[in-house]
Amino acid sequence: MKETIKDKILAGIKASDKKSFSMEELAELLNFAKGEDFKVLVQTIATMEREKTIMFTKKGKIKLPPKEVLVEGLFRANERGFGFVSIEGEESDVYISKDHTGFALNGDTVKIDIIQPANHIEDKTAEGKIVEIVERAMTQVVGEFIPFTEEKTQETDLYGYVKPQDKKMSNYKIFIPAEGIKPVEGTIVVVEVTHYPEPEFPTALEGLVKQTVGHKNDPGMDILSIVMQHGIPTKFPDDVLTHADSVPDTISEEDIKKRRDCRDQVLVTIDGADAKDLDDAVTVRRLSNGNYFLGVHIADVSHYVTEGSPMDIEAYERATSVYLTDRVIPMIPHRLSNGICSLNPKVPRLAMSCEMEIDETGHVVNYDIFESVIQTAERMTYTAVNEILEDKNSDTLAQYKELVPMFNEMGALHKILEGMRIERGAISFEDKEAKIIVDEIGNPVEIQLRDRGLGERLIESFMLMANETVAKHFNSQKLPFIYRIHEQPKEDKMQRFFEFATNFGIMVKGTKEDISPKELQSALNQVKGKPEEAVINKMLLRSMQQAKYSEDAVGHYGLAAEDYTHFTSPIRRYPDLIVHRLIKSYQSKPISDETKEKWQEHLPDIALHSSQMERRAVDAERDTDSLKKAEFMVDKVGQEFEGVIGSITKFGMFIELANTVEGLIHISKLPEYFQFVESHLALVGERSRTTYRIGQKVVIKVTKADPVTREIDFELISAEELAEKDKVDIQKRERRGGGRERSGRDRDRQSRGKDKPSGRKQGRDTKQLKVKLNSKPKAHTDRDEKYGKSKKKKGKKPFYKEVAKKKGKKKK
Repeated sequence: MKETIKDKILAGIKASDKKSFSMEELAELLNFAKGEDFKVLVQTIATMEREKTIMFTKKGKIKLPPKEVLVEGLFRANERGFGFVSIEGEESDVYISKDHTGFALNGDTVKIDIIQPANHIEDKTAEGKIVEIVERAMTQVVGEFIPFTEEKTQETDLYGYVKPQDKKMSNYKIFIPAEGIKPVEGTIVVVEVTHYPEPEFPTALEGLVKQTVGHKNDPGMDILSIVMQHGIPTKFPDDVLTHADSVPDTISEEDIKKRRDCRDQVLVTIDGADAKDLDDAVTVRRLSNGNYFLGVHIADVSHYVTEGSPMDIEAYERATSVYLTDRVIPMIPHRLSNGICSLNPKVPRLAMSCEMEIDETGHVVNYDIFESVIQTAERMTYTAVNEILEDKNSDTLAQYKELVPMFNEMGALHKILEGMRIERGAISFEDKEAKIIVDEIGNPVEIQLRDRGLGERLIESFMLMANETVAKHFNSQKLPFIYRIHEQPKEDKMQRFFEFATNFGIMVKGTKEDISPKELQSALNQVKGKPEEAVINKMLLRSMQQAKYSEDAVGHYGLAAEDYTHFTSPIRRYPDLIVHRLIKSYQSKPISDETKEKWQEHLPDIALHSSQMERRAVDAERDTDSLKKAEFMVDKVGQEFEGVIGSITKFGMFIELANTVEGLIHISKLPEYFQFVESHLALVGERSRTTYRIGQKVVIKVTKADPVTREIDFELISAEELAEKDKVDIQKRERRGGGRERSGRDRDRQSRGKDKPSGRKQGRDTKQLKVKLNSKPKAHTDRDEKYGKSKKKKGKKPFYKEVAKKKGKKKK
């Protein structure tokens, strides 16, 4: 009876134009004004108030409670149990405490309710509670199998459990039912998850062993585990290998029909000494009018990896080759990447070519894009070219004396192109690159810093020019195309950079809403050669958005280029392969509406998927480097090294050594309580006023190097004394009303290393955040890239499957 009355009450209030009712008004509306009915109505309203399905206003009137506004975002877990939810369109992440994760795992798409507003004064972000898991990101887990005894297996009907290798899942166990594959102890396995954590089993998952990878002590197993953990395929399916084997080793006369023959040109490849997949060849000469002729010829992979074929399907799925410390996981089989597609010297090869005439200001005045057949004269290395152009090595000059004049022209053209990019405002970040050298069983023995010489830089200039020319050509024709884009930095990130740069006396012209790359490069120029150069470079780099692929030509901010694509590396990148297909599909004129519609429909999916797989590859490369660097430092525990403070957070500071190894000095290991001053990215001692800032030189001792967790910890031995102008006075900050950032209890928690993170960025108050974020995220977001998560439209097959299906119909 009461349930029926509840329904009537709710339906009556919802149907009415009035927002609130007195008890009498509600009784009249529902025809409950009679004595006994009114008594039941009052009792029911009291029950509904306790159940929170209705509420009373301050004037005692009855109304429906405000609708719960849930915000959708992506959960990033921390190994200590808490996490953050990233929300599209919001720079501030929402903090999720350990008690409010709702059993979500890292990468899950979730819905949250904001339970605590942001506190701008205390610099604390908003806090939320996960109320729904929309989509699970983790469908498989890689880890070490721990078996149960026979007795326990019979008792539990479980083989044992798997200990995940992902440190963010260090508190979880994946239990393996006694069915299917039974691994031996210490085996690294891939588990397909069948059940996720729930209230009764908050740290337990269940799954079936899908694949055994090898034993944990096998050489190379550490890197292979990372590869498997990221879901990167390590073997090509049989049909892909069969397709690769069917490709001939040489080109035929039929292959070169309708192609422009460029075999009479003097072309060279210039790559690293250990490169085996040579996908670009170049030539440069001076024209009679004083301009330069630049020919960029790229391996025509699309001739062999045909649309909808097994190799194409696999290349789409992988989207990129993955370059790890001791191995390369290729996008296409080695038989092609190192064979018929590689522009090996003195043999004919099929290519896609972009020839350009460039004036003395670095601008393209004429160009042509076409299919070609080429033959390179020499396989050059960066080392050899640098010895010719920079070192003037007599032996190398003699060895390549016939090519030396062309290399000199290349050097001259590169300087012009580089000057043009500087003039228009391209941002140049100077960053150290390191190569980890391993022995035959994968142990790191050396970390070498890479110097980018003139040889590396001139090839970069030529590839940039070809990529811009191709992109500009198709954008001007308004044809569907795929671009490499880099969007303008977001306002709040620029605001933080402006504030930080001001601390170093750097004045940045322009506004945070619409600042040009030229103005940012000007800021970098102000600190060139100064101690703070590395700091400002790093902070600006962190303020940039990530580059990605898109069907929209929004330009490349970092390069200050209006049009940009990836045309020059089809052996290792799927978007470049697609660009070659697009060039060919638009060659026959007039271009049909069917062709345009086909690409208009499929390019967004290709761009999104390629961006996500690129992010996956970057994450795997970063994890592998972290692992090998931790291994490299194991036997150096107890040793002292010089370094610089690379970054500072609320929980401590990361120190970068000269060999690029980075380790943490936790705030709990410092001799006193330190306040984190976000505007200066500094730690300031509460008693001594000692200041630690990014870029400051320090001496550290290595206290921990753990390859399993990939963590390296340092102890601070000494730090260089900062000039008075570089110190941060927290007393002045307090007098200005900023106050201290934490209470005494918070300081105690922090000193014990148990401080609850308050987030990296400022949040909004609850009401603003809920209103702002009450919208469904778009399919393509930066955070999708970050987690390598593909959201395909329901009911829509991937591009390559549709092509394969159509081809199958035609064959029938």
